[in-house]
Amino acid sequence: MQAVILAAGEGRRVRPLTWSRPKAMIPVANRPIIAYTIDALVTNGIRDIIVVVGYRKEHVTRFLNQLDLPIEVVIQEKQLGTAHALQQAESQIKGDFLLLPGDNYIDAQSVAKIKEIKNAVLVKEHPNPSNFGVITVRDGRVDSIVEKPDHATSFLVSTGIYSLPTDFFQYVRGNDVTEAISCMIENGIDVHAVTADDWQDAIYPWDLIRLNQRLLRHMPATREGTSSRHATIQGPTHIGKGTTIGPNTVISGPVIIGNDCTIGPNCCILPNTSIGSRVTIEPLSLIGNTILMDDTSIASHSRIMDSVIGERCVLADHISTGTTEGFLEIEGKPTHSHFGAILGDNVTCGSFARFRNGIVGNNATLEGNRVVSSRIIPDDTMVI
Repeated sequence: MQAVILAAGEGRRVRPLTWSRPKAMIPVANRPIIAYTIDALVTNGIRDIIVVVGYRKEHVTRFLNQLDLPIEVVIQEKQLGTAHALQQAESQIKGDFLLLPGDNYIDAQSVAKIKEIKNAVLVKEHPNPSNFGVITVRDGRVDSIVEKPDHATSFLVSTGIYSLPTDFFQYVRGNDVTEAISCMIENGIDVHAVTADDWQDAIYPWDLIRLNQRLLRHMPATREGTSSRHATIQGPTHIGKGTTIGPNTVISGPVIIGNDCTIGPNCCILPNTSIGSRVTIEPLSLIGNTILMDDTSIASHSRIMDSVIGERCVLADHISTGTTEGFLEIEGKPTHSHFGAILGDNVTCGSFARFRNGIVGNNATLEGNRVVSSRIIPDDTMVI
């Protein structure tokens, strides 16, 4: 069986983290999101995989070239929608196939359930259904599917994962797959609803924090770096090659730390934390429930909680992030949010800055003693 993974989109609602990478390549638990989709397929014996790339396509292609899999790459030159992206792979599709988004997490058990059923969509209940294709079901079959309605009539949503026949393309009228599925239903074709076991999308950047928690549950615990005999490490923890853990540092898993990092001494790394490679965390700092991407440095006496910090960020001493609730304007709509900080790449921040439910764009500079609370600071901004 073939599988087509759509990884061409930017993920505009996840900005600023998609400025330099497509959403499918955002690292969660130190691996790109698309890697988990590929894992689920391979576990099910599906190795004939086509990946449609577009926005920042070189990042996806570079990652795929490192895999020991015969993956076919197809380019969508303009990002015009999911059905348009799928059409770019039409000539490579030989039979019935699975269609999956490359920027969602899906488990292997759910893939196993849907791959055996022709004309099917994987569904799951979601507390915010209006962000997805909302589905109504009758007798196990899809009765209707409405993409991102203002007022959802159901909590059941499409995961964007489908089992489709080769003649699916005759039902494509517009640029979205959901429109084609609706056309199939109108033409009397039964589309089965299959309930997913484990699935999650990251609609907004703070959703990555919860996705990170989920994926760290399955992380293998290995220690290849060097830890001081005076450090305390408990719970499932992965420590990469060349990483050093200083004396009196406490790590409580699940935690993953990449290669060539310097942690401590006298630091505390709390559960559900992912630390990329070449990261420096200076003494007397606390990190928890957070994603730190590659080449970032956190100076001493800092407290980073419930946050996503991009690549090559430089945070001075006594930085604090903490969760509070608020509203942020995302694509022109007020959106309820609840996190500490989201920092894009190359952010520089002075001492004693505080973040509460705040987003800082790429290449921004904040002088010390700044407070960012329930607001978005654009890319390339200097706050003095």
